Amino acid sequence: MTLQERLDALIQLGQKLRAPDEYREAVMHRAYHHNKWFTVDNQRKALEAIAAQMLDPLKLRTWAGQYDIPEPAPVKTVGLVMAGNIPLVGWHDVQCVFAAGCRAMIKLSDKDQYLLPWLLKELEKTDPRTAAYFEIVERLSGFDTVIATGSNNTSRYFETYFSAWPHIIRRNRNAVAVLSGAESQDDFLALGEDIFRFFGLGCRNVSKIYVPEGYDFQPLLEALHEFRQLALHDKYKNNYDYNYALYVLNKTPFYLAGSILLTENPGFSSRIGALHFSYYQDIKTLEKELQQHAEEIQCVVAAAGLLQMETLPFGKAQEPELWEYADGVDTMQFLLSAEG
Repeated sequence: MTLQERLDALIQLGQKLRAPDEYREAVMHRAYHHNKWFTVDNQRKALEAIAAQMLDPLKLRTWAGQYDIPEPAPVKTVGLVMAGNIPLVGWHDVQCVFAAGCRAMIKLSDKDQYLLPWLLKELEKTDPRTAAYFEIVERLSGFDTVIATGSNNTSRYFETYFSAWPHIIRRNRNAVAVLSGAESQDDFLALGEDIFRFFGLGCRNVSKIYVPEGYDFQPLLEALHEFRQLALHDKYKNNYDYNYALYVLNKTPFYLAGSILLTENPGFSSRIGALHFSYYQDIKTLEKELQQHAEEIQCVVAAAGLLQMETLPFGKAQEPELWEYADGVDTMQFLLSAEG
């Protein structure tokens, strides 16, 4: 397939995702039955974000136009070890491999076994030739390069196991938000989406906030209380109750906001149902701190102009554009390079 034919297939896939589909609903219910973290609503949001941000015709052509993609594309098999923390978290890698004209050998996560195979079948319906670009396997073998995503622990295993091949190895990262005290109620509600979407399980979920010294938490707590329905989810509620008991027993000070507990903690990664916060004295010092910990931070959420660094608006952490690559590593450039 030519690059234009591959892009056309992706555009048609986006059109299919925007239309109602009863079978898609059945697949999402099956995925939820297999993994209770994958609620149908969260799966729907993931698919909507893919359709809007990654399969939009103008964005696709603009994105692909930034690269010198050869015609015909070189024969290359890319092993993909998928994560399963949130629905379809590895789709961007799959799309990059396909757009580059490479073949994807996919090792699915045990937690996300249904959505991606279904999505690839839908892509095949737009053009049967796309089937030759994808293979789902139990074990990777015979690949030329690899992209693997996992925890900090599994990444060390990946580094060793895949050391002989060109690779991208992704580790744990978290998003942070910086507040000034001038945020509106709408800002806080949008921040709630950054915190709570997918139950906070994604690397782009805000798990820590920075607030100025003397910060009044009350407006933020009132806004986050609007997400209290998450406590109706059994698995989330179990984690929330565990945190609450732990903080009480350890006499750890915390703020309570509906279905989340806020506690002062220097760490970037918070447990499910908890949100860390730290105070800052001045923005410039905070910016230096964030830059020093850039390897641990996936993205920074803040009001426009607050920081002299790249930030995202409130509510957009879980809606990355095609050109916003995980860990800041340009996947397309890697795939098209001699090393990748």
